[in-house]
Amino acid sequence: MEDLRIVQTASWVPNQIVENDDLSKIMDTSDEWIQSRTGIKRRHISTGENTADLAFKTGQLLLEKSGWQARDLDLILVATMSPDAYTPSTAAIVQGRLQAENAIAFDISAACSGFVYGLTIASRMMSSGMVKRAMVIGSEVLSKLIDWQDRTTAVLFGDGAGGVLLEQTLVETPTLLGTHLKTFGEFSDELSAGNTTPGCDFPKQLTGLTPFKMNGREVYRFATHEVPKSILATSSQSGLTLDQIDVFLLHQANARIIKQVAKRLDQPLEKFPINIAEYGNTSAASEPILLDECIEKGMIKRGDILALSGFGGGLTTGTIILRY
Repeated sequence: MEDLRIVQTASWVPNQIVENDDLSKIMDTSDEWIQSRTGIKRRHISTGENTADLAFKTGQLLLEKSGWQARDLDLILVATMSPDAYTPSTAAIVQGRLQAENAIAFDISAACSGFVYGLTIASRMMSSGMVKRAMVIGSEVLSKLIDWQDRTTAVLFGDGAGGVLLEQTLVETPTLLGTHLKTFGEFSDELSAGNTTPGCDFPKQLTGLTPFKMNGREVYRFATHEVPKSILATSSQSGLTLDQIDVFLLHQANARIIKQVAKRLDQPLEKFPINIAEYGNTSAASEPILLDECIEKGMIKRGDILALSGFGGGLTTGTIILRY
């Protein structure tokens, strides 16, 4: 049978590291305060690299590690909530810089669920026969949307990118086992960044962008209730029990959220790798960075059943279960 296969993974983060103690010098916070509430120790922050730069570096690594040529790609998707511009899309910039002239390219805007949404869209395009080889990247430079005086949000986020190469190929057993996407637009105000406001008078001034604003308590409640529901719905669709899932790769928003989800699903925390301590919340990049890291460390091997679950702005949830 034909199904998609993850051929390669890669990730890229900026070199500059900002420790919690560095933040305590510019705002009223401390390493203990941040770690106890989020699990974050440090984050990587861009020193001028934009979202397309990080995505391009990830794309280059994917091609180098796989031996593919850029012209072999049929599709490039970039999931991001921090694009370089309204237009062109970040994916189009990456397509041009990679010289992937045969690839359709566009962005996915679903915030922290974006990578799962991207995988789902790519899989549907592949199953239709429209696409044979795809690159799906989550890339974020969230530092350009941060108010560095607001300790409720500034301590949370980091910059980075991660991605996968997918191929439609013959497989003995199904690879894509289930998906579940859901949007909660009635809670759209609970987490926002980059809002624009058109002026009333003519001639109008250039619009400005607002920094992150978040109702932390509401987002925590949302994540700890809706993510388990999303995972259970996807598990039911796939015909698998939770015990049959080898690894749960959750969006790295907060270590406490991940631990609470594991508890609600009655699954051992050992099946939920956590790397937020090193990267902070990198939104759409967090799951592919974690996936790449787990594969590089040998924590995930071929044949393992993975559940990737994203949640965040929109508000949105998205879960995909697949065989690696």
